[in-house]
Amino acid sequence: MAVGKAVQRIDGIAKVTGKARYTDDFTMPGMRVAKYLRSTIAHGRVLTIDTSKARALPGVDGVFTYQDIPKKKFATAGHPFSMDPGHVDVADRLLLTDYVRYMGDEIAIVVADNDLTASKALSLIDVEYESFQPLVNREDILGDDAPEIHKGTGNVVKTHSFVAGGNLEEVKEECDHLIEGRYKTQIMQHCHLENHTAYAYMDDHQRIVIVSSTQIPHIARRIVAEALDMDAGLVRVVKPFIGGGFGNKQDVILEPMVAFLTKNLDGIPVRLKLDREGGMIGTRVRHPFDVKVQVGLDKDGTIKLINFDALSNTGAYASHGHSIVSAAAAKTHYMYPRTVYSCNAKTIYGNIPSGGAMRAYGSPQMTFAIEAIMEEAARLIGMDSVEFRLKNGARPGDKSQITKKPIMTCGLLDTIRKGRELIDWKRKRKEWPKVQTGQLRRGLGIAIFSYGSGTYPVCVEPASARLILNQDGSVHLQIGATEIGQGSDTAFAQMTAETVGISFDKVHVVSAQDTDVTPFDTGAYASRQTYVTGQAVMRTAEQLKTRILDYAGIITGLDAELITIADDNIVIAETPEIAVMSVRDVAVDAYYDKNRGGQITAEVSYKTRNNAHVFGCTFVDLSVDIPLCR
Repeated sequence: MAVGKAVQRIDGIAKVTGKARYTDDFTMPGMRVAKYLRSTIAHGRVLTIDTSKARALPGVDGVFTYQDIPKKKFATAGHPFSMDPGHVDVADRLLLTDYVRYMGDEIAIVVADNDLTASKALSLIDVEYESFQPLVNREDILGDDAPEIHKGTGNVVKTHSFVAGGNLEEVKEECDHLIEGRYKTQIMQHCHLENHTAYAYMDDHQRIVIVSSTQIPHIARRIVAEALDMDAGLVRVVKPFIGGGFGNKQDVILEPMVAFLTKNLDGIPVRLKLDREGGMIGTRVRHPFDVKVQVGLDKDGTIKLINFDALSNTGAYASHGHSIVSAAAAKTHYMYPRTVYSCNAKTIYGNIPSGGAMRAYGSPQMTFAIEAIMEEAARLIGMDSVEFRLKNGARPGDKSQITKKPIMTCGLLDTIRKGRELIDWKRKRKEWPKVQTGQLRRGLGIAIFSYGSGTYPVCVEPASARLILNQDGSVHLQIGATEIGQGSDTAFAQMTAETVGISFDKVHVVSAQDTDVTPFDTGAYASRQTYVTGQAVMRTAEQLKTRILDYAGIITGLDAELITIADDNIVIAETPEIAVMSVRDVAVDAYYDKNRGGQITAEVSYKTRNNAHVFGCTFVDLSVDIPLCR
């Protein structure tokens, strides 16, 4: 049995010994270095840009500006391709721009034979700007006289509204209490250990090969092809080990540019690597939210409605902005599903770094607003915070007001009760108000949360897996899902071993995703891989097991339904202690018998039709030194 056991991570030794090779560890003969020239203003237009001195510098292979790049706009968000026009990503990016939308926007790029020369060349480029008022807060961005950051948008990326579970206005009239609050969250950066890095070259068949620290290799290939207006089959993306991403590498940020550079420099390998400053400025951040929330409830504490007015500032470019605020509202409604649930969501542009995917995709911002107002609601009616959530929190059998699908499993109430016990809630809540007079004050808090396992039903959720039986009885697992440090490769190896009936150490995972080799998968995001790709892996393993048993039946003359696989052996199903032959023997016969057989493989593609939500709660026991504010 492999599932349910503590096993050593299959990538653990390589990582702790320093043998794991990340994108920056690879090089090629003649590789050049690329560096961006970033704008020094937050909003404006490039009037003139003189690159003549930079081009003349020895060691410089090329200098490119807005004038040199394709004028086809593309989207960078790493979502699956959508057949629904309402869910299509916003194409508002060019490789370089002459209209500056944030401090650090990419206005030129230099390619040189080394880092020092590239930096020197950047310093030789002269730029003249026309500056406009930077638009940062909602009042300025949505003002009647506000300049448009993107023409024709009114600075609005998208609006999305829904009411689920009943008539909002009628239920408002029925409520004994209505409470309102406004909550704001701020920008955060992912700060993963490995900065964004990618390089590209042309292979012997004039195809572009990109090596990148991406969470979404198959999606990156499609977006690169769209940006350069070429066939996706002419693009190959390879993902080595990744040093973290947390959603920031679910955007296609560097890959289109390195592909463009190698294509325009006779196929020479070109590397584009961001330092920490470039990563902070030029990648993605968590969206700042401005949320107005209204809760309606009865005297007994029953929540009857939750009504949001949520605004998200996606920054200079749309990226994931069109989907994050609405996705967050839809996912968090599972916390309190027996209510009328309403949301008016709006995403706006602003002259700040672009917001993208970041750990839980908007849910932390929305959960903060929900749980803050719920604490106010509990206090309003004089109800204990834990009891309030036990009364209203999700439980098995509740239905989503949005999808109408039932919640099949949910341990939220059990976790609340267990947390209450572990933190000694009842005693502390009773005793602490009596001693809140000195310098040190103490408090208890609780918050609940929920999150999905993928993006269904909003987006398609495809995953594929391929298994190959080796001659020694081991298997190779090829998957397009990406290991980014979360342990998915190890989980998939456990699933394979458990399903096939072989030892865990006989499962070899091809971890470096290569779009030429690994089957299609949309990648690592939305907590989807174990749930979605895991289904593809298990179904592929079941198919491989069936084919092994069918072939073993041919060899032995036994009915395949009477045998199974256990501990790397073909055994009698009713008496598994009796081994008929080893899986290795089956593999050798399949490979080498003159009259029968052939390599035993399996491959399955899977699309989920469900979304398993997870639930949990957090408790805090906090002491505050009032004079010191700490």
